[in-house]
Amino acid sequence: MDKRSKNIIVKAPAFNVQAFLDSAGVARKLKEFKKKEAIFSQGDAAKNVLYIQKGAVRLSVVNETGKEAVVAVLGPGDFFGEGCLAGQPIRIGSAAAITATIALLIEKKEMLRVLHAERAFSDRFISYMLSRNIRVEEDLVDQLFNSSEKRLARTLLLLARYGKEDKPQKMVPKISQEMLAEMVGTTRSRVNFFMNKFRRLGFIKYNGGLHIDTSLLSVVLHD
Repeated sequence: MDKRSKNIIVKAPAFNVQAFLDSAGVARKLKEFKKKEAIFSQGDAAKNVLYIQKGAVRLSVVNETGKEAVVAVLGPGDFFGEGCLAGQPIRIGSAAAITATIALLIEKKEMLRVLHAERAFSDRFISYMLSRNIRVEEDLVDQLFNSSEKRLARTLLLLARYGKEDKPQKMVPKISQEMLAEMVGTTRSRVNFFMNKFRRLGFIKYNGGLHIDTSLLSVVLHD
C-alpha cells in the first residue's frame, strides 16, 4: 500500500439541515393544503411533526363549552405538532391552513432518529423550540398587561415576521378581523376601530392585501 494513502482521511459530508427539511421520502413527505383546509384536528392521533415550507397555519383549541381560541399563526420555517415527541398520544389542538400551504410531514420515528443522529438539525430544532417558548411567555405578558391596541399591533408585526432572521414580509397572510379579535382577546369592533386608526396613521395599508409598515412598532413601544 502506498504510504501516502495512510494519511488520507475520508470525511463524511456535513448534514444539510435545509436539504432535509426541503426533501420528501419514505418517512417524510410533502403535502399541499388548500386555504382553510384542516391539517389535523383536536383529538386526532399525534403521529408526526410538521414543518411549513410555504403558506400560513392557524393553531387553535376548543374548550369543553365549544369556545375556540386561536393559539398561534405560523409561517414558513416554523415547526408544529411536536407534542408527539414528548409522548403526547393525541393532538391537543387543531391546525388549519390560512392560505394555500405546503408542509413537510416528518414521522415521529424519523424525527427522533434525526434529532439523535444529526447535531446540526438537533441544534436548530432546540433553538426553535426555545424561541417559541419565549414567544409564549411574551404572549401571556402581552395579554395580561397591555392594551388591546398594543396587542393588535404586536400581533400584526408577528404576522409580518418582524424580528425574524429572514427579511420581514411587508404583506401578511389574509386573515379576518374575527380571527384577529380571537388572537388579541378583544371584539371585532375594537379590531376594526384600531385597524382604521393604524391605516390613517400610515402604519398599515390595503393594496392587494394587508401591508404592514415597521413604524407600527411605535405603538408597541409607546407608554
